[in-house]
Amino acid sequence: MFIDYLTLLLTNLSAGMFILAAYVYKGLDDPDQKRWVPAFSVVGFIALLGGLNLVLNWPLPGIYNIAFGETSVLFGTLMLAASFALAFSWDLSILALYAIFAGVFALEVGWRIIDLGLTTQPLLSGAAFALTGISGVFSLVVLRFKKNKVYRSFFALVLSVGAVLWAVTAYPALWSHFETFSKWVPYSMR
Repeated sequence: MFIDYLTLLLTNLSAGMFILAAYVYKGLDDPDQKRWVPAFSVVGFIALLGGLNLVLNWPLPGIYNIAFGETSVLFGTLMLAASFALAFSWDLSILALYAIFAGVFALEVGWRIIDLGLTTQPLLSGAAFALTGISGVFSLVVLRFKKNKVYRSFFALVLSVGAVLWAVTAYPALWSHFETFSKWVPYSMR
């Protein structure tokens, strides 16, 4: 039996995508940018810590540590860095450059999940990774045209659909984990 807290990371990712959607839609114009710091920080902290554990310890079966761990580290680092940028009134454009590379990474992970038939629902997982990746790839464009409400609304919609896909992946998995792990006992208690 392996340790599986992937549902926590997926739920956190869903929340983070919704927070990003809200920020793109309303927050870019918000005169009080610091109000967004706690939400970005919480999501970033959970994603970074959980992702680092997957990357360093490989508690999941094989490739899932790469797919979910490495992308979680990238997402968590970006969210934490964004929280610092908002707290100290730094320019988000430099982070958006980094987000482009993280986005391409997520797109490739999504494609490989579909290509290799990984997860119980490869198309759903692949599409969720793809929308997350597209968000990163186009983040600099959103910042460049932040006065264009139509473009921001569309981008917020893309983020929201990605968040829904992650939620649709996370919550049924959480439900099934209760059954799958209901009889599991730590080695120290056997």
